[in-house]
Formats: sequence, structure tokens, C-alpha cells
Amino acid sequence: MDIQELRVALSGPVFVPGEPGYDHERAGFDLAVQQQPSVIVGATNAHDVAAAVDFAAGHHLPISVHATGHGPAGPGLGAVMISTRRMSGISIDPANRLARVEAGVRWQPVIDAAAEHGLAPLNASSPTVGVVSYTLGGGLGLLARRYGWAADRVRAIDVVTADGRLRHVTATHHRDLFWALRGSKGNLGVVTALEFELVPLTTIYGGGLFFPGEAAAQVLHAYQRWTQAVPDEMTSSIALLRLPPLPGFPAELRGRFVVHVRIAYAGPAADGESVVAPLRAVGPRLLDTVAAMPYRENAAIHGDPLEPLPGYERTTALRCLDAAAVDAVLSLAGPDSDCPLVLVELRHLGGALAREPEHPNAVGNRNAGFVMTLVSIGSPDEAGQIVAYADKLLAAVEPWATGGRLLNFLGVAPPHMYPDAWEPVAHERLATLKAVYDPHNRFCLNVNIPPRIL
Repeated sequence: MDIQELRVALSGPVFVPGEPGYDHERAGFDLAVQQQPSVIVGATNAHDVAAAVDFAAGHHLPISVHATGHGPAGPGLGAVMISTRRMSGISIDPANRLARVEAGVRWQPVIDAAAEHGLAPLNASSPTVGVVSYTLGGGLGLLARRYGWAADRVRAIDVVTADGRLRHVTATHHRDLFWALRGSKGNLGVVTALEFELVPLTTIYGGGLFFPGEAAAQVLHAYQRWTQAVPDEMTSSIALLRLPPLPGFPAELRGRFVVHVRIAYAGPAADGESVVAPLRAVGPRLLDTVAAMPYRENAAIHGDPLEPLPGYERTTALRCLDAAAVDAVLSLAGPDSDCPLVLVELRHLGGALAREPEHPNAVGNRNAGFVMTLVSIGSPDEAGQIVAYADKLLAAVEPWATGGRLLNFLGVAPPHMYPDAWEPVAHERLATLKAVYDPHNRFCLNVNIPPRIL
């Protein structure tokens, strides 16, 4: 099949370098990675996806999948890129509390659709993140300690595997693939649709407590003690933020080093206010937005950027967060450091995240107490310095590390870090299944699991 035959076979468009629309189609949220595929298929349905996979196999080309471009693993030179943004169908089954979404859907439309029925998904902190990739990577959301990983709530998956076959995968049909897809991101195929459970929730007690950066030690130590006793209804994180002097930020925060405690309490507002009271007592805040809010407005809790930017990311899972660990973080990211990172975040895990789901899956790091995420923004010329500092900070917290890393927060990490996203036994099982479902490793432009040689 040549390019013209591919165009005839598809409902959606095809783009090659130099043609109008190619640059727009390959553009993604993370500008640090400029993807450069040989062919882009603008898929509109599962048939288009299958045709693109067949085309790649016939030409011995790797495959990348592109919905929003929040988490590209590399430039994808010479690949067939399957762009799923046109696959935007959403349906809600309120009686059974289920949502079904197609491959290109982002979180905010799902949040809005579910809210019409008094329901909520286990969504990401950013409303612009793609549902499928986030969920297949585990999905650590704003309701995580109360309801667990987003992947744990998946009930059915439609996926095109490397043989070009569309499979409907559930806990009783293709059970091994059902286990593997939930937690391996795009290693075993191109997911064209997901069906997952929703939870009954209309409001949340949430928002942000912003403290001046010079109070970082006092606030971080208070947060560390506070997390030891909070109920599972409380999902939170604390971030050291070095904000640029841009008009998009509130005047109280613009151009400042601040400490941002992110609060999401999935229970009555009065109870949430009582739980948060010890943090408010730490000292004066620059800004306090924590209050009862409609769940559909939850993007305000983290206030993640909505416009594309060049980001560099590192992550590590921690067994616990004690006073010595806080001091280690402060030594390299506190007010007296020369830290170049825009964000140093510690997310509190545990609760439902630590429990095995009804239908086991490949999601790792359930034993972690916290995850640390490091992010900065800069030009390619600055990337080396930024990443070196991030790795220095990771080394500083190594005594508390589990040895694991969260799949969705790896960013453009070096391949030697990839296996850390899974438990060793799970990684071995995934590599064996990779040899069954993708023996030629067509789906390699990701946090890749090479097929195990059988």
C-alpha cells in the first residue's frame, strides 16, 4: 500500500512532510519534543486506526499515537503517527455510572458530561490531558486517595493490536490483554475507546493555599506531619513553585517563589474545612482559594498551564516523607537554593491507591507513600542544566525512594528508567505479552517495553 492507496482506504486525512496541515497535526502540548513522523494518519474511527497499523507493518515502520501531545517520549523520526484528535465521541450511562470515550477525548468534556448526571470521572489535574493515555498510564487524579487509580475503574477497552485486528477487551474476554493494557500505556496497541466507571460526586472542597516561599521549611514540615493523619477523602500535594512574572498568574503570586498546597477533599465541606484547619494555622497565606466548588471546576485546584510549553520532567516514588526527607528537598529546592526548576511537587499517595482493584492490572508503585515530580521550562540549550539539577535532587531523596517511578510522570526520561514504572514481576509479564501481541515492537515510541525473546 502506498500513500495514495492509504488515503483512499481512510475516512480521515493523511499528511506527509511539506504538505499543508502536517505541522499543525504533529504539534503537541510539550514543545520540548518536536515529533517528525514520515506519515500522519488523522484517524476518525477504529477502521482508520487499523488501516494505519497495517500500513506501518507493510512498510516496517514504527507507530506513534498522538492525541494531545502532553507526554511524547521522543521525536518519532520515520514513524507512522496515528493522530486520534478527531475521535471525540463521549457517551454517559447514568444508570450504570459508566462513561465511554473515544481515543481523542480530553478530560474537561467528560467532566462536564458526567456532571449533568451528578457523576464524576477520576480525571487528571489538567482538563486538557487526553483521557486514554492518562488512564492507561495508571491515572493519578484529584480523587485518588478516595477512589484509587483511574485504570482500576476501566471496564472495557477497544484496541487495535499490531496485527491490525480490533479487539474488545474486558475482564472476561482477552483477560491477559485487559490486565496489561491498564498500566502499560501504548505498548500493546492503539486504544480506540475506553469504558470506565464514574463516581457519584457533584461538589468538592478544594483549591489552593499559597504561602510565601520564605516560609517553605515551616509549611513543608507542617504538611509532612499533617499527611500522617488525614482521611482517605483527602487527596493533596504540595509544590514549590518559581513563577515567572507573567500576566496569567494572580498578582499576589506573579514572579514569586511560593509554596502551593493543593487540596481536594471528596466529602462534606464542613469536614474538609476541619481537616484543612491545621494547614491554615501554619501562617499567613498570599492567597487562599480552598472552598466548596462544583466538581466540574476542579481544574482550578492545581491551575496547570493550558497553553503549550517546552517542559522537562523527572519523577521518583518515595516510601514515606519524614522530616529528614523534607530537609533533603529544601536543601536543593528551598528559598536559599539556586534551583532552576519551576515545580518541585510531592503528592500524597496511599489510601485507595494502595489497594488491589477488583480486576488486577499492571499499574505499579502501589506501595509508595508519595511521588515527587520535578518540572522545568526552558529552551533545548538549557535542557542539560535543568535535567542535571533534577537528577541531583532525585539523588538527594534516594534514601527514601522505593526504586519506582510513575509512568505518567516520566516525561522524556532515559530508557534505563523505564522498567522502574513497574514491579519486576509485572514488567516481565508485560515483556512476555509484548512478544505475543507486538513481536516486532511496532509500538516502540513510548516508555517502551521490548518484547521478551521466547
